[in-house]
Amino acid sequence: MQFELKRISPESIAEALLKVERYRLLNEPNLAESICLDILSIAPDNEQALIALLLARTDQFGAGSTPANARELLGRMASHYDRAYYGGIVWEREAHAHLRQGRPSSASAAYHALRKAMGLYEEAEAIRPSGNDDAILRWNTCARIIMKNSAVRPLPFEEMAPIMNE
Repeated sequence: MQFELKRISPESIAEALLKVERYRLLNEPNLAESICLDILSIAPDNEQALIALLLARTDQFGAGSTPANARELLGRMASHYDRAYYGGIVWEREAHAHLRQGRPSSASAAYHALRKAMGLYEEAEAIRPSGNDDAILRWNTCARIIMKNSAVRPLPFEEMAPIMNE
């Protein structure tokens, strides 16, 4: 069944963004995502709504949303810093989703996702605004996860690949 969606007014965007944060805090990311889509339907370049939509989608990893659904938003972000930083967030949250799955290859997949996140956080760190150490904080979190969890490692043959290629 299809419905024609109703449009919100531009004057309601600020209040709608507050609701997005509230729904994310209440662990209702699907409701937050819906509101973001309403905002973006009338203000397609609204950075706050794009970021909130990306975060709402990452909140749903393992419950219907995929990393590809979140990554598709990165290209719409205006700043290189945001694309790198939030790209790191997507990879980091993908790693957490792998760890929650608990499959035999999950820890290795988490390791690779964390390393991708760390690379993007380093990219963001290099161009971060003065006084913004968010990328450093996230990088350190990823590093601590790897250091504390002995299972979060590349597969053994991946560790040997550099030696075998010499």
